[in-house]
Formats: sequence, C-alpha cells, structure tokens
Amino acid sequence: MSTTEELIDINNRNNVVPPFAEYEGQDSYFGGEAPLPLAVGYAVVLGFGILFSILTTALVYTNKYFGHKGEITSEHFNTAGRMVKTGLTASVIVSQWTWAATLLQSSNVAWAYGVSGPFWYASGATIQVLLFGVLAINLKKVAPSAHTVCEIVNARWGRTAHKTFLFFCMAANIIVTSMLLLGGAATVQALTGMDYRLAAFLIPWGVILYTASGGLQATFLASYIHTVIIYAVLILMVFVVYVKVYSSDQIYTFLDLTVTYGEEECKQIFSYNNTVESTFFVPGDYACGPVAGNRDGSYLTMISGDGLMFGIINIVGNFGTVFVDQSYWQSAIAARPESAARGYVLGGICWFAIPFSLATSLGLTSTALMLPITASEAGSGLVPPAVASHLLGDAGSVLILIMLFMAIVSTGSAESIAVSSLVAYDIYREYINPEATGDKILFISRVVIVVFGLIMGALAILLQTIGLNLGWVYLFMGIVIGSAVVPLWNMMTWTKASGTGAIIAAWSGLFLAVIGWLVGAKVQSGSISVATLGTNEVMLSGNLIAILSSAFIHYVYSKFIDPHDYDFTELNKHITLVEQDTRGLTEDETDPVMLRRAERWITRRGYILTVILIFIWPILSVPAGVYTRPYFSFWVLVAIAWGFGAAIIITILPLTESAEDINMVLSGMYHALLCKEAPQAADPNLEENEAKEVSDDATPEKEAEPEKPSEDAAVEEVAA
Repeated sequence: MSTTEELIDINNRNNVVPPFAEYEGQDSYFGGEAPLPLAVGYAVVLGFGILFSILTTALVYTNKYFGHKGEITSEHFNTAGRMVKTGLTASVIVSQWTWAATLLQSSNVAWAYGVSGPFWYASGATIQVLLFGVLAINLKKVAPSAHTVCEIVNARWGRTAHKTFLFFCMAANIIVTSMLLLGGAATVQALTGMDYRLAAFLIPWGVILYTASGGLQATFLASYIHTVIIYAVLILMVFVVYVKVYSSDQIYTFLDLTVTYGEEECKQIFSYNNTVESTFFVPGDYACGPVAGNRDGSYLTMISGDGLMFGIINIVGNFGTVFVDQSYWQSAIAARPESAARGYVLGGICWFAIPFSLATSLGLTSTALMLPITASEAGSGLVPPAVASHLLGDAGSVLILIMLFMAIVSTGSAESIAVSSLVAYDIYREYINPEATGDKILFISRVVIVVFGLIMGALAILLQTIGLNLGWVYLFMGIVIGSAVVPLWNMMTWTKASGTGAIIAAWSGLFLAVIGWLVGAKVQSGSISVATLGTNEVMLSGNLIAILSSAFIHYVYSKFIDPHDYDFTELNKHITLVEQDTRGLTEDETDPVMLRRAERWITRRGYILTVILIFIWPILSVPAGVYTRPYFSFWVLVAIAWGFGAAIIITILPLTESAEDINMVLSGMYHALLCKEAPQAADPNLEENEAKEVSDDATPEKEAEPEKPSEDAAVEEVAA
C-alpha cells in the first residue's frame, strides 16, 4: 500500500488521487452548471411518471379482469382488500420509508461526521418501523375494520381528540411530502438545470395519475417496482466504489489523510491557483482537516459528538413521521395479520441497508476524495449525485436521478392515498356527509389525491423560497409532530389512557417544544434566524421537549387525574364500513389465537432488534476508537452484505409469495389472446361464503344441533 507522501504531493497535484488537479480552482462541485441536459430532466420527471402510471394502472386492471375478480370499491381503494402478504408489505414499508432524504441526507451526514453518520441515520430510523409492528398487530386485534388512525382516535376518545390528532396526522403528511419535493426538486435542478419550481410542480403528476386510478393497490404495486430499481442502483454504486474503482483499503487511506491537513494546507488545496492567497476555503464549508467533536478528529470513528447528537434527533423526529403518518397505519390495515407483524420487521431490517450501504459508499467517498462539495450543496442533498457524477460521469448522474425519482414517487403516492383517506373518512364522512355512499367516498378520495399533489408542489416552492433546505426541514419535523407519538402508542396499548390527557399532552408538547426551540436559539446564538434555529443543539432540544413532555403529561394525567379502564373489545364496534366489502375481515383473519401469537412474535423481535441497533452495536464499536484498516474493511463488508441481502429478499420474496396470482393473471391473458375462456378464480371470500351456504343447506337441522355447544365454548374461550 502506498504511503501518504507517495499519494499526495501538495505542490504537484497532477495525476494523483484524490483528484485535486481535476477540480483545481472550482469553489463548488456543481458550480451552478448542470452536468445533464435539460431534456433528461423532462424525460425522467415526465417520462417515468407517465410510464409508471400506465404500467401500474395496467397491472391493477389485469389483476381485476384476469386474477381474483373484485370491484374497486371505496373499501378496496383505501385498504387494498386487507389481504397483502408479507413480502409485498415489507417492500411497501421500504418504499414508503425511502424518502429523498434517505438517499440524500444520509450521505450528507457521512460527509459531515464520517462512519457514524450512516449508522445513526439507518439505526435511528429503523427502530420506529420495528416498533410500529407492535401497533400494527394491535390494530388487527382491536380495530380490524378501521380505515385511518384518526377513526380509531374518534372511536375511543371522541371528536375533540379526533380533531386534535387529525391536525397532527395532516401535518405529518404535509411535512413528509414537502421534504420529498424539496430534496427532489433541488437535485433535479442541480443535475439537469430544470427550474426547481417547475420540477416541484411536475413531479407529483407521476404520482397523481396512477394513485387516483388504482388507489392503495396501485400504490403497493408501484412501490414494489420502485424499490427494486432503488436497490439495483444501490448495489451498482456500492460495487463501483468498493470493487471496480477503489477498495476499502484505499478509501481508508484517503479518509485518514483528509484529517491530517492543517488549515494552511486546506487553503492551498481549495484555492483558485494553488496558493493560500487565492483560497476560497472556509473551515466547515469543505471536507478538509480534522472533524470537530470526533475522536482524534477522524472520520473513521463512532465516537462523534455531533454524530451522536444527530442520531438522537433522528430517533426522536422519526418516531413522529412513522407513528403519526397515516400511510404506515394504512399499510398495517392493508396487510394480513401475520404479514403485518412479519412485514414490518422484515421491512425495517431491509430498509436499514439503503441509508447505511449507500452513505457508507457514496457519502464516505465524497470525503475521502475531498471533492469540492460545499456545506450548502451537502445540506441540499447533493453529495450522492456529485460522487456518482465523478465516478461514472453522466451515467452516474442519470442513475442517481432515476433512483431519487423512484423514492419520491413511491413515498409520494403513499402520502397521497393517506391524505385522501383522512379527508374522505375523517373530514367528509365524519363532519360533512355521515351518510356518504361508497361512490361518494371514492370520488372524494380521487379528487383529494389530485388537489393534494398540486398544493404540495406549491408548498415545496415556498419552503425553498424562504431558504429552508432538506436538512433543516428534516431536523425540524420532530418538533411539530413529536408530541403526538406517545398518546397514539398509549391509545393502542394502554387501557388507562385518557382522551383528555392525550389532547392536553399533544398540544402542550407542541407548545413547549416550540418555546424551547426558540429560547435555545436565542441562548446559543443571541439571535433567532433560520440559521440559528437549525443548529444540532437547538433542534435536539426542541425534539426532546416535544416527545418527553408529551409522554410525561399523558402518563400523569391518565394515571392520577383521569384514569380509565377501557375495554378494547368495544373499539371495533364504533367503526363502521361504508360498503359491506369484507375482504380481509373473515374469521381466519380475526382469529384471536393467531393474533396473540403474532403479537408475541413482533413484540419480542421488535424490542430485541431495537436494543441491538441503538445500544449494543454502537457500544461494541466504542472500544475500537479510531478504526484500524481491518476494522474498517469489516465495517464495509457488513454494509455490502446487508445491501445485497436486502436487495435479494425484497426483489424475490413478493414474487414467490404471489406466484399463484401471477400465473393466474398470465394464464388469463394468454387465453384472452387466443379468444378462449380461461378458468377464472372468484373472489376467495365469496368462494368461502358460498361454500358455507352450500354446507348449511346440505346439513339437516338435527345434525346442526350438536355443534352449538362447541360454538359457545369457542366464544367463551375467545372472551377469556
């Protein structure tokens, strides 16, 4: 292995790695110039949007006509029939949780903090999905007929609480969607030159078309395709960095070298003509020199003060964007009970690979090569496209753009259908037209999807105009919605949880968090501005106050002031279906024994994996201090293996689970092309009902009598 001196000669930087000479005199990576032509931006934003709209809609309708026949009722539109299997549930969870921030912000924290950044981003946003599986199976136990989380709030705590949590759920959906478009529009502009305002307006249309047409089922099918493409690009990038172009040893050497430079050397490296006098270097604006707050100033350590602080903010903030986001409740509603438990665990584990593996490759490479990426560019999420462009040229930029677009439209479609369900069931049906028919609900759902997509484009433009980038909004979200997390958890798991206490806790937590956030900025910086409000310390204080104060208030109020003894068996009685579409609500799906087993399964694994990811793994990394070369090689190996394993599972499992359905559709299409009548499978629930009717008709009255005691015994067992 070459020594540091052999790799870099500060005064003669031609033909060396990192590629200083290539970017000499360049004060930012993109420099306001797009590497791709404008036409590529339109091709991806409009072309892929139209392509996926046609493809997904075609899949929905071929399944309707050639697979298990079933009309797209309002129930099916918003719940996908409540029969989604484990593999597709996991794929959807990965897709929903893969935001623009997942791909962009994770590499930003790798650029800023080193190896701790990708880990804390991944682990700090995985545990929420694992723990939400507990809520998902509880939903299947106590409220299987629900369409939205706010319906459950209304059924248990009444209309005042319903309005309160409707506000927080809508706020969560709006923040997530605006972040998607904010990061996506900035990247599209940087890579293709398309005006970010136009990009923010056009991107939602790819989502609107197929979501409004096929509902939640279309969203799930599209999410699978999007996720497969995201993993394909992820694997390619990891392979290019650590196999084709560099190795873990080379990246280690470059990362080790980056922090050895003093300020004078950094000024010479980042200068217009290789002199200190012509420098544009500002400490903190470029990856050069020791990292403040890290052990020995190294990027190669988990002992990072700012990295840990980011991890805590990430954990607290992401509880809000999972537990308060209707799209996750909707995925739980759509899944089979056992799939709800296993799908969330599998989805969380597989999702971990996306930020961890991607940022460990592209994020660390940006720092190792000391590309002229500014802090502003990194904060806007431009680290991955910069590294991909450097390694693969225009092809790399196109791949990142496609990957990003997949993330935006997959999460965007989930958010759109979530908002449409909240408006249709919790506003229109609850407060405007309680006697709404299924057709009315279906119409309102589709209208809201279109309107919401247009409004979100405008909001993303507004956020960009007032100077809020992706990183700022990402850290801010927990302050707004964090106070609703614990009351919603208690609603599903604690009999004593008070509705009045939940209302007080949610609003008080928000008020205290905002006050603490503003005061923190004033105390730390002496002024209140976008910049001072966006520091890690200030954001951390606001996020912690939101979730902890709310938890304390709700516990004290429910335990000592207004204790309840709620009977969860009453909850589902207060939730009614709009249409008698009982797909996914048969006896098999509501079997109490099966549900208890599923609850034990997810509870044990959810808690154990959470402890491993948040405590055991980082604690075991502390004795390593600054990583040695072999330790870093092992770390990279874990990232690569996790990425490949997740890609294989998410790609293959949904196909194997649905092999029978796929064969049925293909057979139907084949017979249709030959103008022959194919054997059609009826709706499985209809088949079951018909079979029962035939059985009842065939059984003499006197033979049915002995069955009554066993039925009563079964009811008593369930009640017990």
